[in-house]
Amino acid sequence: MGPAYILPLLFGVTFAMDNLEVAYQWKQLDFAYPSEEARREAIKSGEFTPANNLPLGLEVHDDRLFITVPRWRKGVAASLGYIKLSDPMDSPKLHPYPNWQAHNLSGSPEIISPFRMRADKCGRLWVLDTGEEDILGEAKIHQPTTLLIYDLSTNTLMRKYQIPENQTSKDSFFANIAVEDHNCSNSFAYLGDLGDHPAIVVYSWKNNTSWKVKHHYFHIDPLMCDFSVTGIDFRWNDGIFGMALSKPDAEGYSTLYFHPMSSAHEFAVSTKYLREDVSDKNFHKFRNLGSRGPKSQSGTSFLDQNTGVLFYALLNLNAVACWRTTNAEYTMHSQGRVFMNNVTMVFPNDIKVDSNDVLWVLSDRLPTFMYKFLDENEVNFRIFKAKVADAIRRTACDSTFEVNSTTIKTITIEKRNVGFKVESVMSIVLVALVAIYSL
Repeated sequence: MGPAYILPLLFGVTFAMDNLEVAYQWKQLDFAYPSEEARREAIKSGEFTPANNLPLGLEVHDDRLFITVPRWRKGVAASLGYIKLSDPMDSPKLHPYPNWQAHNLSGSPEIISPFRMRADKCGRLWVLDTGEEDILGEAKIHQPTTLLIYDLSTNTLMRKYQIPENQTSKDSFFANIAVEDHNCSNSFAYLGDLGDHPAIVVYSWKNNTSWKVKHHYFHIDPLMCDFSVTGIDFRWNDGIFGMALSKPDAEGYSTLYFHPMSSAHEFAVSTKYLREDVSDKNFHKFRNLGSRGPKSQSGTSFLDQNTGVLFYALLNLNAVACWRTTNAEYTMHSQGRVFMNNVTMVFPNDIKVDSNDVLWVLSDRLPTFMYKFLDENEVNFRIFKAKVADAIRRTACDSTFEVNSTTIKTITIEKRNVGFKVESVMSIVLVALVAIYSL
């Protein structure tokens, strides 16, 4: 039975999926300048080059959807902005956050170039700023990697913390952040360094200090560094990348689920062992959960604490998948496909679940932006959304569907009087797609 038969079969038995809808989309990003004249002057001076602005990270808090626009190239108007969820336009202009002055590189900018951020339940926005401009060109470092924490009620900077030099290396690059916020006065941020010497820098809000945690599981798998997205082949050696936190346990500690980008494995560790500056002592407390299978390198991830479902991006497949953390096994069979599309979901680059149980996904065609060019006449950037319950319905992550040996169905298919049997799970489509991709 060839791939042509396998694919329809598995789509047929997975029922409802791909329930994400496009909430916003852009051919090119634009910003809400004070006037059209100010916008024209910014373009003329080179401060704003629309083609060089690419959305990368997103976050939702109340009526605002925040978007980071890293300074990959020159001409980024503002590297952190927001849109109003009440805005009826499907391609709204971004408002700089917290204001235009914070992004003025010719003065004393407050924000340089963040990749991702996290809004916590305490009304704070944690922004991880790389401090680097023109990353793909003549890279210029304005400041060391810095953690900026804003009060979302007043839009003012509460705290600015630079990562100490002894907690970074020459090739450090901090691209992701997870925040443990169930205790507002004793919160912790976990900052992922994906460089050649990958690590997590743990920051304590209470003590305003940080320390570095190292582990072999943060490193790449050298066999998983080759990527292929919409015909563009490239090689990335990115260490720890995806990080997602569970609800706290009875002792007040969460489980951090994590993975390097250049890897197919998922790992986990209790934050009890990250909050101590003694990673060597706790080496064996880290767990290898299992593999997603071939061609399953993953970028960002996010755990919905209400359902216990872990969402993550599958970069080669232009897909978002999921795994229920209450599942005893982490295998290809225990994972569900949430959404996949080789046109609209090219390179899902950030995932969040907001306080209203809505799943948000941003796709941005990053490899095309980096290695070719984006067509300004096409839609290049999209933000999808769906209620979590709708996103996981009838997948392996649905709480009403148990993936084990008793749920495996034997489906008899007859074609031209030739009978054959195929064993499949209702949401095993992810497995088949990975296998077909590998042929």
